[in-house]
Amino acid sequence: MLGSSLAFIDGSAVSLTLPIMQLELEGDVASAQWIMNAYALLLGALVLAGGAAADRYGRKRVFLAGVVLFTAASLGCGLAPSLPVLIAARAVQGMGAALLTPASLALLGATFDAKGRGQAVGIWAGASGLMSAVGPVLGGWLTDAVSWRAVFLINLPIAALAIWLVASAARESKGEQTGPVDWRGAVVITLSLAAITWALTDAPKLGFTSPPIPAALVLGLGGLAVFLAVERRARNPMMPLDLFRSVPFSGLNAYTLLLYGAFGGAMFLLPFLLLRVHQYPTALAGAALLPLSVGLAALSPVAGRLAARVGARTLLVAGPVLVAAGFGLLVWRAADAAYWTGAFPGLAVMALGLGLAVAPLTDAVLGAVPDQHEGAASGINNAVARIAGLLAVALVGFVLAGSGAEAILSGYRIALTVAAAAAVGSAVIALLTVGPSRKPA
Repeated sequence: MLGSSLAFIDGSAVSLTLPIMQLELEGDVASAQWIMNAYALLLGALVLAGGAAADRYGRKRVFLAGVVLFTAASLGCGLAPSLPVLIAARAVQGMGAALLTPASLALLGATFDAKGRGQAVGIWAGASGLMSAVGPVLGGWLTDAVSWRAVFLINLPIAALAIWLVASAARESKGEQTGPVDWRGAVVITLSLAAITWALTDAPKLGFTSPPIPAALVLGLGGLAVFLAVERRARNPMMPLDLFRSVPFSGLNAYTLLLYGAFGGAMFLLPFLLLRVHQYPTALAGAALLPLSVGLAALSPVAGRLAARVGARTLLVAGPVLVAAGFGLLVWRAADAAYWTGAFPGLAVMALGLGLAVAPLTDAVLGAVPDQHEGAASGINNAVARIAGLLAVALVGFVLAGSGAEAILSGYRIALTVAAAAAVGSAVIALLTVGPSRKPA
């Protein structure tokens, strides 16, 4: 729990302090995007390989390696003298998170029997949700009281305790799989996504006619084609392509790409609005995001039970529609600096929509594939969610033309209008592709 909480608390805390880091290290919008995307790129591209490595080489060993790597990178972030060093350290953090996050859950599954496993995973999920909620508040307070660097350095004592507990008390375990991890596929997908992300991030500054931009896009898209060819031939593919023969599974991943992309782009811009346009103190801006985390934590269990009664499709359609309505409220009240009449109504409606959609989405993904492929299906959907946020943040530069208050306000409105359309698109996908819950043979 402590180890995996590092990744959850760091992700939510860093997103809040981005505007402060950008100002202090004298970077532009693209620099702020890369502080987020360097981490998201390596985590999204490598999380499937990290889970496979834990099963093959030992969950305890891979977990400890991930925590050590994440902690060393956190120290590098906290001491970074410049933006390039900070961005490089964030990329290493993403590699560490890709190892420790799937290994932590696998370690729990191997440690407890069938009766205790459900309770342990429930506590793990609750702790992860709590850390995600605490992250913005803690990040804001640390930034105001000490420095944005403390957001990274706070990881060190938590990691030391996690390493001591696991190293001294956890037993090693491995899965039944044999053969090498699909590192070739992991390298190809990482380089492909890096090329696409760089092109989308720098295109607003360089222009699409600048030769490196189309070259990077062609290289990235060609790399994705190579990745599919690698996966088709791999002995142990990180992404089994046969799963996509299921129309519901393919549809649910397209749904995830749109919904999580919309959410990721909005959450990147909201701190800029609160801190730069409305001049919120950093701690108060962190507290302003609490309705999202609290709403998700409170509603997800209810939505899971409700989906069992009315079917996943109903909630998978209603959730994004409410999220789109929340985006609409945020656009409408964007110029209102008062929290309770400005940001809060939209965030509350968004929380309601996400709370209705997240748990049924997980259940629907698992229900769209045979039992023996549930782990791979869950991992693929998790990776798609992370890559969606990565691409959304890369695209923000097209609407955020400057760092002034008017430019941020205008870009925020445009981006959230697009996000609302994407959320509605995900609802349409659910309506067309998700049918009655029937487990495939």
